Amino acid sequence: MGKHVIFACALVALIAQVRGQIVPLKIIDNAHEKLAVCIDGSPAGYHYDPGFGDGVNNWIVYLMGGGWCAHWTCYLRMGEFHGGTKNVHVGPETFSGILSSDQSVNPEFYNWNRVFLRYCDGASFLGDTEQDDNGRLVQFRGSRIFSSAMDELLQKGMKNAENALLTGCSAGGLATILHCDEFKSLLPNAKRVKCVADSGFFIRAKDFPGAEGREKNFRNVIDFHKLYDILPKSCTSKVNVSLCLFAEYLVGDVQTPLFLLNPIFDSYQVKYLSPNPPELEGWNTSCINVTAIPAPPPTPNTCTPPQMKFIKDFGATFLDAINGLPDNPSRGLFMTSCFYHVLTVSNALWNGPTCKLQDKTISQAIGDWYFDRSPIRMIDNRIDAPVKCG
Repeated sequence: MGKHVIFACALVALIAQVRGQIVPLKIIDNAHEKLAVCIDGSPAGYHYDPGFGDGVNNWIVYLMGGGWCAHWTCYLRMGEFHGGTKNVHVGPETFSGILSSDQSVNPEFYNWNRVFLRYCDGASFLGDTEQDDNGRLVQFRGSRIFSSAMDELLQKGMKNAENALLTGCSAGGLATILHCDEFKSLLPNAKRVKCVADSGFFIRAKDFPGAEGREKNFRNVIDFHKLYDILPKSCTSKVNVSLCLFAEYLVGDVQTPLFLLNPIFDSYQVKYLSPNPPELEGWNTSCINVTAIPAPPPTPNTCTPPQMKFIKDFGATFLDAINGLPDNPSRGLFMTSCFYHVLTVSNALWNGPTCKLQDKTISQAIGDWYFDRSPIRMIDNRIDAPVKCG
């Protein structure tokens, strides 16, 4: 995954935040001894805001996203905020959307213990290895970061949680799928433990253009971070290990209730994980504006008919992958036609009118699902082209 996508989740979050709460960085205790360190060797950390009122025994843990790396792209993260905590840009975090403490923005979870776990390993909190880069030690300790942070949060009171939610965006959304059952196992006495993956459903789409490139990208991540024995056996026992970062091969085996929140026309996947064949000339200039975040939705005024068809076909392929999942009555779905990536960190998208389906905001839909008020399976019927949201 190239350096141009490193900041995908974080930049969307930065632009989307409104009236957020500033929460300082907390370094994991004894991080170096535990090898809970970032790519550049700096100690990993998280942002924590304690719960209050009737939320004091409820917990939400949010896994930060930011793409993946392999080989030289990992070395580029040295000293950057997706590769360490020493960088000048790693400071307090703004809590908004699903992490907001404002009841009007976040009525379901506003007074819970809220945690934002920083992403600095490049492999969705999975790896546990190191590399020698010409005498420079480079660390890939995502699994140790996750487990060390969980241990510390359990000691802070999460072990007494009545309700708990694991969530995350982009690469953190994929990490949510991968760590969901593990998270549930940490809280055997909790009344309710569930997971919400935001924009983490990355598709292989083997019959859609660009499949070879998508497969190569994830195969490189798996090879470089040595994830062969770390990825779920439920997946690796059935398909080639190189496919076991694609959500379509993972979700069916998750036992814990899981909510999939994703744009049908996921702007990250459409822009960066699809090919740019000759017949789509002008794809990255007039049709898909790769410099704007969030990107404006492609329209017939900016895209050629072949380009619009390609985008529509992507949406249909994405829905095929969703509809091909094994049935699970505990699974929630909210699939919007917004041309966007990451929907939980923006106040406006989280609990505003722009992403409503069946007259429910994302916040209302997830709240109804989480608290078992109603099953949620919402798929936007606007599938001819992406729409503008936010």
